[in-house]
Amino acid sequence: MNQNLPVSHSALGFDPSERAHQRRHRWIWAIVLLFFGLLFFWAYRQHGPSGAAAAGAGANRRGAMAGPIPVRVATATQGSIGVYLDAIGTVTPVYTDTMTAEVTGVITAVHYREGQMVRKGDPLVDIDDRPYQAQLVQAQGALERDQNLLAEAKMDLQRYQAAWAKNAIPRQTLEDQEKIVLQNQGTVKNDEGAVAYDKVQVSFCHITSPIGGRVGLRLVDPGNLITANSTTALVVVTEVNPITVIFTLAEDSLPQVLDPMRTGKILTVEAYDRTNTKLLAKGRLLTVDNQIDTTTGTVKLRAQFDNARGELFPNEFVNARLLVKTLDQQVLLPSSAIQHNGAASFVYFLQGLGTPQAKAVMRTVKVGVSNAGQTVITTGLAAGDAVADSSFQKLIDGAPVTRSTAALPPEAAAEDAP
Repeated sequence: MNQNLPVSHSALGFDPSERAHQRRHRWIWAIVLLFFGLLFFWAYRQHGPSGAAAAGAGANRRGAMAGPIPVRVATATQGSIGVYLDAIGTVTPVYTDTMTAEVTGVITAVHYREGQMVRKGDPLVDIDDRPYQAQLVQAQGALERDQNLLAEAKMDLQRYQAAWAKNAIPRQTLEDQEKIVLQNQGTVKNDEGAVAYDKVQVSFCHITSPIGGRVGLRLVDPGNLITANSTTALVVVTEVNPITVIFTLAEDSLPQVLDPMRTGKILTVEAYDRTNTKLLAKGRLLTVDNQIDTTTGTVKLRAQFDNARGELFPNEFVNARLLVKTLDQQVLLPSSAIQHNGAASFVYFLQGLGTPQAKAVMRTVKVGVSNAGQTVITTGLAAGDAVADSSFQKLIDGAPVTRSTAALPPEAAAEDAP
């Protein structure tokens, strides 16, 4: 066999056209990679300085975290705290008088000014009383006539009694005169009643304030005709000093109120505005309603306030706080220093504060009642213990800390709020 026979490229698997095609693909990929390399270089030149700055800031933050964390310090104290029952109440005047006309007539005068403070007996509205004065004069005239007739009958009775004593007249004449006197006495009484009635009608024409208080807006004007027993109000007077607040409590809270009241203790009530931030007035619990509302399971209570400066306005909604008990010798801590994890409460106790080895130690506590930003700590802390009151986002158990005297910015204070 001839060993020198030529061998074709196709037989060996080397196709020149295929190799040329592969070379073209390599050049295309090389151009694409070069394009992406140039694009990356341009982006690096554009954003490299800010990225480096961000990286440096991150390094600085990591360095700061490595050092002690500045925290504000809150110290547990020993003191007293009140136990309050909170409720929503309505300012309710003790007396509110709406006066309407009891006689028919024309209004001749309105004596009050809108919003004026009046005393009992001050004139408010006058109605034309001339028709009623005329009726009164007629009744007085009839009374005088019948009084004189009665006097004449009494004189005749005295004459008949003297004549009867001398047997000058029959017994029947004397008895008839006695009955005439009695009849005239009845007529006089009837006349006296008519005079009294007409005097009342005249008094109805001059309306005065039955209580001391504040007058509302003017409801009628002079010259208008009003009728008796009309539902149109002439004037409204509301007593504002003293004034009361009616509020409701759940029936489960009733023993906390009734127990001290049975011993004669006066319970203090505070009235706050709608936002529950401004104290409007302080008063005392006046009474408890005589039954529980079965539809809501609540009971109404009434508290009285002096309201000398008019802080409470009739029908105003307020937040009522009833002080039922005061706890003494309690460990108190600012509520902002207490953190919560579900049902559990804890604080960051500052161990070794004031030394280079100061650190925050997580400590579980049990809390009691809270009031005015203070919370009772029943277990876990003692009076004088210092705890962290800021930087809760950074603190962990065992983190190094240092005392901070600088005020936190608003956003940081909001961030640290529990």
